[in-house]
Amino acid sequence: AVKVVTTLRNHWKKTTFGVCLLSWGGNWLYGRHCDNLLRRAACQEAQAFGNQLIPSSMPLKKATVFLNPAACKGKARNLFEKNAAPILHLSGLDVTVVKTDYEGQAKKLLELMENTDLIIIAGGDGTVQEVLKELADANVNLLSSCVQAVFSKIPIGFIPLGKTCTLSHTLYPESTNQVQHITNATLAILKGETVPLDVLQIKGEKEQPVFAVTGLRWGSYRDAGVKVSKYWYLGPLKTKAAHFFSTFKEWPQKHQAALMYLGPTERPPEEPEEKPSRPPLYVRLYRRLRLYWSSPPKEIPQELTPEDWEELKLSTIELSIATRNRQLDLTRTEDFMDICIEADTVSKGQFVNRGSQKMCDPHMCPEGSQCIQASRCILQLPEGTEGSFGIDNEEYEAMPVEVKLLPRKLRFFCDPRMREQMLHAAVQ
Repeated sequence: AVKVVTTLRNHWKKTTFGVCLLSWGGNWLYGRHCDNLLRRAACQEAQAFGNQLIPSSMPLKKATVFLNPAACKGKARNLFEKNAAPILHLSGLDVTVVKTDYEGQAKKLLELMENTDLIIIAGGDGTVQEVLKELADANVNLLSSCVQAVFSKIPIGFIPLGKTCTLSHTLYPESTNQVQHITNATLAILKGETVPLDVLQIKGEKEQPVFAVTGLRWGSYRDAGVKVSKYWYLGPLKTKAAHFFSTFKEWPQKHQAALMYLGPTERPPEEPEEKPSRPPLYVRLYRRLRLYWSSPPKEIPQELTPEDWEELKLSTIELSIATRNRQLDLTRTEDFMDICIEADTVSKGQFVNRGSQKMCDPHMCPEGSQCIQASRCILQLPEGTEGSFGIDNEEYEAMPVEVKLLPRKLRFFCDPRMREQMLHAAVQ
């Protein structure tokens, strides 16, 4: 023992390196062990769903998974197969996986939509937007055509595998463990609790409409946030560095535009989920005959009430148009989106500090900003305007756009605990 201690003391550099290596290796192995325990517990819970008896005449529920293998720097496929796929298969679902990694697959997606009971999107914010965009590219505007009624009733599950997963903050409890976060999201799909989410339809002059579940950003904070990854070598200071160096441009940075908007709309009552029973055959025949022999009803011309548009000129450091999905209120009586026009009189120090806050909450509306609630708006930009929009963290060229709120268009699976929190907060 004395010789061992003497040897370790004489080679203290190697000893220190070895201790650090063993500590890191032990911590890594312990983390892998904990992850395996989480996967096993989730699979056991999913097995309980799979063991439930169903009538022989009832077909298996079909789930279509849209997986983006490129999400999370190419790790999404491995994360899905390790943490989510076993849970889905053990639950008794008939799972079809579609990889959204090539163009021209909109027609295939549409064919799958006709024979599915639920949709699962595995990826990040960009994947959610991509699935909607692919169907729109097939000349099937699923959120505003005759397909809308069918599609809106198909529940959607979201498995957070991407770098940015804004929806997961609304649907699932926060978790620092990625494996636990993915397994919790997958189990929430099996439990069946859903919440309605709003969608923004963003349409340019020529482009096909883009759909967003979070919102649109245009301004200096967004432009600086995109460049944060370039300063990776500065570690925890990279966010402040990106915003600091962006102040070397023309200051103050002003974005000028014209905004027209309509106020909130009253929320209609929800339609009952259960379909009424089909009347007997003789009742249906009687109704058809009566409709055939009766004279056509006289059309009464309806008076169109003019829309009360409001217009304002704005000069801002950043403009954001966001849904209320982040602060979901299931009992509110009006439908609207939040328009935040931030003051352009911001010092460089405030810009750097606020930029760090916006990396955590991109659509925060700081004090001194003008907040507007609207159901529809038109953003007109001056000719020659450069820059980009951030739509659900995806970059698009800045152009004049019309943004329309589609309230409660999609139903997403959520953790039952989150739904209880929403209802409890609404009561208070």
